[in-house]
Amino acid sequence: MKVDHWSLVAKCLGELINVSQVLRSIHVGLLCVQRHPEDRPTMTSVILMLGSDGPLPSPKEPGFCVGECTKDSAHSYGISSNNDLSISILDGR
Repeated sequence: MKVDHWSLVAKCLGELINVSQVLRSIHVGLLCVQRHPEDRPTMTSVILMLGSDGPLPSPKEPGFCVGECTKDSAHSYGISSNNDLSISILDGR
């Protein structure tokens, strides 16, 4: 699924957005949600990546799937359930 960068920013910003900054922010966001924590950047790295124009590493597999996920992709992400409805009550200590 291809997403247009205009659909990811507030419409009220109109032409005021810097497309390269928006795309860089999305790229860094993808790096932050990689499946394995050791593949995710530290917050120091995130700040440096957002504040520079240098090359960014390619993101790996994300830790979750949104939208249409096939059963095979759900298993690869560890998201598998036969339960159609779950209710969990969380009670803090």
